[in-house]
Amino acid sequence: MSLLPLHLLGSPVLRQRSDEIGAIDSEVRELIASMFETMDAAKGVGLAANQVGIARRVAVIDADGHRIALVNPRILSAEGRSTAEEGCLSVPDVFADVTRPEQIVVEALDADGKPFRLEVGALAARAIQHEVDHLDGILFLDHLGPVKRKMLLARWKKEHRNDSSYLKEVSPANAASD
Repeated sequence: MSLLPLHLLGSPVLRQRSDEIGAIDSEVRELIASMFETMDAAKGVGLAANQVGIARRVAVIDADGHRIALVNPRILSAEGRSTAEEGCLSVPDVFADVTRPEQIVVEALDADGKPFRLEVGALAARAIQHEVDHLDGILFLDHLGPVKRKMLLARWKKEHRNDSSYLKEVSPANAASD
């Protein structure tokens, strides 16, 4: 396991649709373990593989008592509507209200390659939808109206105009700094 650098807004991999995982092997299990470690250190509730520069259909979440890996996740059904503030480890310090289905049913493979189906609501449903969006190259900003999205993107660009890279290192020290 190791902490992985986060890819930030502007990194091309964030707009790429991730490839399906054929077989879950030791490399995929190691990726999952490193993603959990990175998500925890960065104080996130979810992380998709393309956020760490790997365009493969793997995500992890830790929300509402569900600490799970999702390999090749598919949302089978969605009900209701709920609006809540979202942020993203790949777009730090930017938050906005996003409307999403309130309840979902998702199916995926776990870290051992076993298929599972899960019905969740609240934060777990929101986190899974957010991460599945990432795996499809969609950011939470894409769910906003054009004016709000343009305003947040302009602020992001201004605040990050001197950045020389689309990468952000995550370290255990980051987890203890707040």
